Amino acid sequence: QVQLVESGGGLVQPGGSLRLSCVISGADLYYYSVGWFRRAPGKEREGVSCTSNSDDGTVYADSVKGRFTISRDNDKNTVYLQMNDLQLEDTADYYCAVRLDGSWDYWGQGTQVTVSS
Repeated sequence: QVQLVESGGGLVQPGGSLRLSCVISGADLYYYSVGWFRRAPGKEREGVSCTSNSDDGTVYADSVKGRFTISRDNDKNTVYLQMNDLQLEDTADYYCAVRLDGSWDYWGQGTQVTVSS
């Protein structure tokens, strides 16, 4: 059974940083593409960033380019999202997901990020 567990969310002031982690169990991350998504209050879920299993294709939403960085440690079966210069509009529940091909197969339960002064 594949499980994803996110952590690292919290309350941060504008301009601050957080690093989210997503630990995957029950699957070898080496073979999977990974992604981070978020859902802000009252809004639909949106993609934040994703990277392929070969790490040669990384995509960021325009709203986070230059501020967020996705990375992966296949040995630890862990995916990270480094978030810098956080803004009020980054407030959301953040989710990680993995896929082999096509649709996102497995999702975590999410971690809450609140940016507030």
